[in-house]
Amino acid sequence: MEPKGFLYAEVNGVHLFMDGPTGKPSEGVHLLFAAEKVRPEHLSAAADINEAEQSQAFRVVTLEALIRMKLESNRRKDQVHLLDLIGVGLVDATWLSRFPPHLAERLQHILDTPDG
Repeated sequence: MEPKGFLYAEVNGVHLFMDGPTGKPSEGVHLLFAAEKVRPEHLSAAADINEAEQSQAFRVVTLEALIRMKLESNRRKDQVHLLDLIGVGLVDATWLSRFPPHLAERLQHILDTPDG
């Protein structure tokens, strides 16, 4: 990616490419490694390579794997992304049984307190 102007960086243990010298890590292309924890303290790993679906142009992580990763990271921005998925009807209480207890509790909290 560097020949195209992106700059490699490692920020808080996360590998990423920023969009040029003025790029921000939060807006960069983050690299997550299949079936590996993003952070040592996480209980769940990132999606495995087989947790993807083929689109017309490339493979895309499944919705269930994406939700699991958002619940594991549990930053406010991840919670807002989950609220968006709930708001458009893609996620509801029926999803709770798909996740281990610590993630199901986080999803239940988001479902119970949509205003934060």
